[in-house]
Amino acid sequence: MSSKAQIVEIFSGVQGEGIHVGVRQIFVRLAGCNLACTYCDTPDSRQPPLWSKVEKQAGVREFIATPNPLGADSAAAFIERLDEQRFHHSISLTGGEPLLWPQFIVECAKLCGGRRIYLETNGTLPGQLRDVIEHVDIVAMDIKLESAAGRPVEPATASRFLQIASEREAFVKAVVSARTSIDELLAAVEIVVRAGRSIPLVIQPVTQVNGVEPPDEAGLLELQRSALAHLEDVRVIPQVHKLMGQK
Repeated sequence: MSSKAQIVEIFSGVQGEGIHVGVRQIFVRLAGCNLACTYCDTPDSRQPPLWSKVEKQAGVREFIATPNPLGADSAAAFIERLDEQRFHHSISLTGGEPLLWPQFIVECAKLCGGRRIYLETNGTLPGQLRDVIEHVDIVAMDIKLESAAGRPVEPATASRFLQIASEREAFVKAVVSARTSIDELLAAVEIVVRAGRSIPLVIQPVTQVNGVEPPDEAGLLELQRSALAHLEDVRVIPQVHKLMGQK
């Protein structure tokens, strides 16, 4: 019997964050999250919907409604239809927090016909990552800074998570706000350094939401300069999909 998960939506779009910004992906947005970040831009993903939305054709933004939960075999069939011409870079498993559904991830990845699996995750569930890592190609890991997310980082958990993630292609993203200090960012940098100085770090200025403001230009440049004293690859990349009007 196929593993099932609560799915918010499946659609074709452009990756708007991180080092693969701009590539075309099929997004599988899974419902549920173990966090409640103050800057969350997909709060509707926290609760499982009665129906998932599946795009009829890649990029047309016409959807059909499918009852939840959705089986991995059904999700893979929808992915196959959207990627029939094989022009997508990868399949983005996002959320919410997709690692709440590890068995679904494993089965869906196996059924996706050799397509690359790109996991977007808040980096707090190392045990679940270990369960799926051999079926994942790219890990986009957040380190949730308290100044932007409203909760403290757990360094030991984040370190364990990144050590596992680095078995594949991996990068780290830290969303920063006007309240983010250099010391706070450097504590996250230390987590990355322990896993490897060559792991890319993306500093992402928060998109203004719920009263959380992004840093100014000088603040961003200083945060990047400080991180580059310890890491080889530090980039400042905003949410590009927001600039183009994509969810």
